[in-house]
Amino acid sequence: MRVLDVCVPKRLARELAKHEVQAATDVGWADLDDGSLLDAMGTNFDALVTVDKNLPKQQRLDHRAFGVVVLRAKTNRLVDLLPLVPKLRATLKRLGRGQVRVVSG
Repeated sequence: MRVLDVCVPKRLARELAKHEVQAATDVGWADLDDGSLLDAMGTNFDALVTVDKNLPKQQRLDHRAFGVVVLRAKTNRLVDLLPLVPKLRATLKRLGRGQVRVVSG
């Protein structure tokens, strides 16, 4: 699965070794606003992983060619996100196009 992560510590990608994970900063999209970022993803990715809990409220996602996973933890620090990894892996396996799933502790 091709995964784009936004506002997530880069070291979290190591925990998703079975997936092809790229950060928005790595593909030159760090400065894009949410709508432009989602448009740029197009069909190039299967999933977006973010900690932006407002994204599903601010953007229409049901028609997108990829699914979105919102991580909810105490903070955005790696130590707080790592316990979510097993649930994140399971969620990515069954994530469909246009779906939004929230993974929390």
